[in-house]
Amino acid sequence: MTQPVEADLLRDILRSPGYMKTLVLCALVGIPVSLASFWFLAAMHSLEHALWERVPHSLGWGTAPWWWPLVLLPVAGVIVGLVATHLPGAGGHIPAAGVGTGGASVAALPGVLLAAAASLPLGATLGPEAPLIALGGGLALLFRDLSRAPATPRGSLLIGTAGAAAAISAIFGSPLVGAVLLIEVAGVGGPQLFAVMIPSLLSSGVGALVFTGFGRWTGLQTGGLGVKMSVPFTRLDASEVLWALLIAVVLACVMHRVMAGGHRVAAYVSTRTVSRTTLCALAAGACAALYTLATDRTPADVASSGQGTLGELTSDPRAWGIGALIAVVVFKSLAYTLCLGSLRGGPIFPGLFIGAAAGLLLAPLPGLGIVPAMAVGMAAVLASVMRLPVSSVVLVVLLIDNAAATPVVILAAVVAFVVTELLPAPKAAPLKAEAKA
Repeated sequence: MTQPVEADLLRDILRSPGYMKTLVLCALVGIPVSLASFWFLAAMHSLEHALWERVPHSLGWGTAPWWWPLVLLPVAGVIVGLVATHLPGAGGHIPAAGVGTGGASVAALPGVLLAAAASLPLGATLGPEAPLIALGGGLALLFRDLSRAPATPRGSLLIGTAGAAAAISAIFGSPLVGAVLLIEVAGVGGPQLFAVMIPSLLSSGVGALVFTGFGRWTGLQTGGLGVKMSVPFTRLDASEVLWALLIAVVLACVMHRVMAGGHRVAAYVSTRTVSRTTLCALAAGACAALYTLATDRTPADVASSGQGTLGELTSDPRAWGIGALIAVVVFKSLAYTLCLGSLRGGPIFPGLFIGAAAGLLLAPLPGLGIVPAMAVGMAAVLASVMRLPVSSVVLVVLLIDNAAATPVVILAAVVAFVVTELLPAPKAAPLKAEAKA
């Protein structure tokens, strides 16, 4: 008997009654997931604004003083350590492990949300994407249970991935990014790839519509990611392509060490979790404090996901001096390493900022411009951190919105990904705390 071709397999999957029911359920899942994501991001954004701007202003400071992160981040460490040792799911996956959809469950949601609420607004050098993925996947499975849909392994994968895609598309401002990211994370191919892609894309689109409309209705802000390049760029030169190759290799090697450091921090905090998590959080706060003492800039440049600072960096890149760029790259990378293994959040946003800052720092090289340098930096760092080259390219291309720079974005992402894969893999970070403090 001849084996059915790929198109026949896909057609059979699409015609199956179970898949069509799952498709409808995924479209419905996008609505509650996007609403929950909206309120989660709005709450995190408001709390961060209050802790780092309103409270310092009310106490008489123009910006947060240099010692501010030394107060807030240890509090985050204590809370995350307690969540990791006492609640189901240990507060979510460890950021050093990268981006993933595995392990989403309804039982883990309270711990994930509490750990994220302690980490992100209080100054963790991490982004909100990992908690959003867990939130979307967990809520989608809860919705499935409430609707009494069959809890088959394949159905759970599709619904959980679709819910995660609907949630993650909110912060990136594009359902395409959410769908591509979750497709690549799922790691399936052939007909299964399309079986996962269609529900994810549909749920992301529905979620994005609801999210956008709800934001306009309430007037609240959620801190979405966005950059606006103020420097014109129309075409690539050969020198910029050659610099892209070299920069991608260098940044891949540097970020490989950063991620390896994150794994070592995760192994360090896996025993005596509360005390060691607090110590690592305090050390991350010290990085932000030293940065402020060295540059007289706000410690929030280091003690944050970087999404707000990234917009400032790209809109007015000439406002940053060489010394400030060196300091922010060094201290944010150190804080990033510590937070990757100890607190809870995602690795994408700080990686984008570090890449953009490193690119801007290298932009004065002969034959290299600001736009291609920053685009190459973001693509190379993101591909090294996420190890998802397609998602890295799509995200950076949509962010910079400059077709002329697209070829070097692709080149940098592919080169950085290959270099990262060829380097020795770091030891896997423990998935949860193994002992209580």
